[in-house]
Amino acid sequence: MPGKNLTREEAASRAAILHVDAYDVRLDLTTGPETFRTVTTVRFTCSDPGADSFIDLIADSAQRITLNGTDLDVAEVFADSRIALRGLAAENELTVDATGRYTNTGEGLHRFVDPVDNEVYLYTQFEVPDSRRMYAVFEQPDLKAAFSFTVTAPAHWKVISNSPTPEPEPAGVADGVEVATWAFAPTQRISSYITALIAGPYDEVRDEVQTRKGVVPLGVFCRKSLTQHLDADNIFDCTKKGFAFFEEEFDQPYPFEKYDQIFTPEYNMGAMENAGAVTFVEVYVFRSKVSEAKIERRALTILHELAHMWFGNLVTMKWWDDLWLNESFAEWASTTCQAEATEWTSAWTTFGTSEKAWAYTQDQLSSTHPIAADMRHLEDVEVNFDGITYAKGASVLKQLVAYVGREPFVAALREYFRKHAWGNTTLADLLGELEKASGRELTAWSRLWLETAGVNTLRPVFEVDADGRYSSFVITQSATAEHPTLRPHRIGIGRYAVRPGDAGDVLERVGYDEVDIADERTDLAELVGQEQPDLLLLNDDDLAYGKIRLDERSLATALSLPRGFTDSLPRSLVLGATWDMTRDGEMPARDFVRFVLESLPGETDSTLLRVLLGQASTAARLYTAPEHRAETGALLATSLRALAESAEAGSDAQFQLVEAWAAATADAADEARLRALLSGEEALEGLTVDTELRWTLLKALAALGVATDAEIDAELDRDPTATGKERAAEARAARPTAEAKAQAWADAVEQNVLSNQMVEAVSAGFRRSTDLSLLEPYVERYHAMLVDAWAERSVAIGERVVGGFYPFSLASQELKDASDAWLATHADAAPGLVRTVAENRDTISRALVAQERDRRG
Repeated sequence: MPGKNLTREEAASRAAILHVDAYDVRLDLTTGPETFRTVTTVRFTCSDPGADSFIDLIADSAQRITLNGTDLDVAEVFADSRIALRGLAAENELTVDATGRYTNTGEGLHRFVDPVDNEVYLYTQFEVPDSRRMYAVFEQPDLKAAFSFTVTAPAHWKVISNSPTPEPEPAGVADGVEVATWAFAPTQRISSYITALIAGPYDEVRDEVQTRKGVVPLGVFCRKSLTQHLDADNIFDCTKKGFAFFEEEFDQPYPFEKYDQIFTPEYNMGAMENAGAVTFVEVYVFRSKVSEAKIERRALTILHELAHMWFGNLVTMKWWDDLWLNESFAEWASTTCQAEATEWTSAWTTFGTSEKAWAYTQDQLSSTHPIAADMRHLEDVEVNFDGITYAKGASVLKQLVAYVGREPFVAALREYFRKHAWGNTTLADLLGELEKASGRELTAWSRLWLETAGVNTLRPVFEVDADGRYSSFVITQSATAEHPTLRPHRIGIGRYAVRPGDAGDVLERVGYDEVDIADERTDLAELVGQEQPDLLLLNDDDLAYGKIRLDERSLATALSLPRGFTDSLPRSLVLGATWDMTRDGEMPARDFVRFVLESLPGETDSTLLRVLLGQASTAARLYTAPEHRAETGALLATSLRALAESAEAGSDAQFQLVEAWAAATADAADEARLRALLSGEEALEGLTVDTELRWTLLKALAALGVATDAEIDAELDRDPTATGKERAAEARAARPTAEAKAQAWADAVEQNVLSNQMVEAVSAGFRRSTDLSLLEPYVERYHAMLVDAWAERSVAIGERVVGGFYPFSLASQELKDASDAWLATHADAAPGLVRTVAENRDTISRALVAQERDRRG
C-alpha cells in the first residue's frame, strides 16, 4: 500500500476513467469526544466498466462498505488510506459507513474545548489531502462534484458549511443533551479540498452585500468568549469593498450563495478559502492592541481568500502543480484590491517590504524550487506552501501584469473565468488567454521565470570622469552556481542628491530612468554623461524581483543619512539591500544593527518597522560574531528601550518598540523596569499594558530567570483562556534553567499529546534563553529524535517539532556539522523531514558566513 500518499500519475489515471456526480455525507457529531460517525454515499460513473480504482479515507475503522448493492469485505478492501474498488460498473453507487477521529492538529476535523466555558468548537481544514479524514472521497482537485452534508449535533450549536445553513430539525436527546439535524442543500460542483464544516456554539454577526446577481448574505463568526473583541463592522467593510472590486475586475458575479467568515481556534495557517465558508486564524480577533501592520495584514488576508472564490474555487487547478498560480494570483489580486479599493493605498510598498523579503529568503535556501514546481505527489505539495509559492509567485505575476499590460491582463482573466467556470485548468490555459489578449509570446518568459529557481543579484559598475559624471555605466547580473539562470528585468534607477530640509538633510530624487536589462552585463548609455549622484538606487519603485547592491558612495550616503528618504519605499529598498549584504557576508552585522537603530526614530510605516525590528534581532543573535554578540545584543536592547521612551505617545511605533525591547533584553538590570511596567508603578504615556502586553513583559521576566511559578500562575488566573494557557507554557519554557528546557522537551518532543498551537508555544519558549549553554545538550538529542518524531506525528505537528526545537540560537559550526552529518545519512527519509532539517541547516550556514564577515569588522 502507498501509505497516505497519492501520486500525480495515480490521480490522472483515476480521473481518466471516473466522473463523480455527487456525494451525500452524513455526520453524527454526538458520539463522543474522540470520534464521530461518518456515512458517505457517492455516485459516480466509470468510462471503462470492469476497471479497478480506489477511494480515499483516513478513519479509525469502517463498519460497512457497499458498492452497487454488494457488501465488500472491509478487512480486504480497506487499508491505510484507501478503499479498493474492483470491477466497477458504468454507473456506481458506493456507501462507506465509518468512524472518523477528531484531531487537535488543525488537520481534518479539528476539535477544541474552550477552557473559559468548556464549550466544544469544531472546524475543518482540508487542504491539501485532508477531506478524506472526514468522509470517503476521491481526493484530487479535478474530480469535482456536488456535496450534500447532513449533520447531527447538539441543538444549541451553529452548523456552517458551503451551502446556506438550513433550519435544524429536532433529533432527540443524546447523553442528556438535545440534538438536532441540519440537512444542507447540494453545493455547486466543487473540489473536495474547499468543502467545509464548522460547528459549535459560535456567536455570529450578520450583514449582506449587493452583488451583480442580487443580495448575498454575509456572516462573521467567533467563539463566545471572544465576541467582545470581534470588530465585525471593520471586517464587513473590507469584505464589501472586495466584492465590488473583484466583480468589476473579473466581470463575473460572486459564484456562491452566501459568504461566511469564521475565526477558529488552533488554526495552522492564516486562512482557508472554503467555498462560501472561509476559516481564519483566531489571532485576527484582536483581544488586545496590535500593530497597524497586523491590522493591514488581516485586511489583506480577507481579500486574499475572497479572491479565491473566483480563482481557485470557480476555476480550479487540475493538479497541485499549479498551486503556485492559485496562491500567487490571490496574493496579486488582494494586494491590488487593497491598494486601489481600501485605505491601504501603500499596499504594494508593504508587499515589497514584507512578502518579497520572505521570497528572497526562501529562494536562497537549498530547498528552493521553480515557481511552477514539479508536484509528483501529495508529499511534495505539503512542503511547498512556502515563500516561493506565495510571495515570489506574486512578485513575478506582478511583473507579468506589467509585461503584458494591465488592460490585456484583465481582459484575459475575464475570458478565462467565462470559458472555464466550474472546471479545472492548467497554467497553459491562462497563458493562452494572456497571449491572445496581449499579443505577446509567453513561452520564453514562462521558461525563465516560472521553470527555474534562484534570485539574481544586480550591481552597478561604472567609471566617473574628472567632472564627476559617468563615463561608462553597466549593470551586472549574477546568479548562484546551483541556480545559474540569468533573466530579463525591467527596473527603475533612481538618482538621489543630498538637499537641506526643514529638519536636516534629506535625499531628493533628481533623476529616474526605467531600463530593460538582461544577460550578465547590460550597458546603459542613458546614464553616461549624467552626474554621479550622492545615492544611486537600482530597482527604485520596486518593479523587479532581484537583490540589489549599493555602490561604495551610495552605501556611505545611506549610512550617514538613515532618515534621509522622505518616502518609505526607497528607504525600505536601501534597508533591504543592506540586509541582503549582511546575510551574504558583504556587510558586518554590527553595522547593520546600528544602521537599523538609526533608521527607526520617526518611522511610521508599521510593516517596515516590524520587518526591521525582526531583522535587527536576527542580525544581533545569529549574524554577529560570538565575541561581539553580548555587546551588540545589549546595544540593541538599550536602544530599543530608549526609542520606546521617546516615541510618540500612544503610537504604533511606541507599542512595537516596547514589544521588541521586551523580546531582546538579556540584562538582569531590566527586571525592575519590566516589573514596574507590568505592575503599573511606571507608565509610558499613551501605552496601555493590556492582556497581551502583560504576557510579553512576563515572558521577558521568565527568560531572565526571575518570573516564579506563582507569578505565571497568577497571570494565567487573570487570563484563563486558551491563548493564556499557551502564553503561560511559553513563559515556563523560556526560563533559563536546565529543568525548564528538559520539561519543554519532554512535553512536546518526547510526548505527542499537545495541540498544534501548544507545541508552537512551548518550542518558542524552549528556543529563547539568555544562557545558550542550556541548548548545547540538545544538538545531539535533536538529531537523534528526528526520524521517530516525524513518523509519529501529522505533517503539521511534525513541522512544528522539527522546526521549532532546532537550537538556532547556538548558530555554531558544531550545530551545522551535526545537521550535515544527519542529512548525509538520511537522504531517504521523508521528504518533508529532510527539507525542514536542510532549511534549518541553511540558516546556520548563512549565519556562519555573516559571523566571519562581522569578525573582520
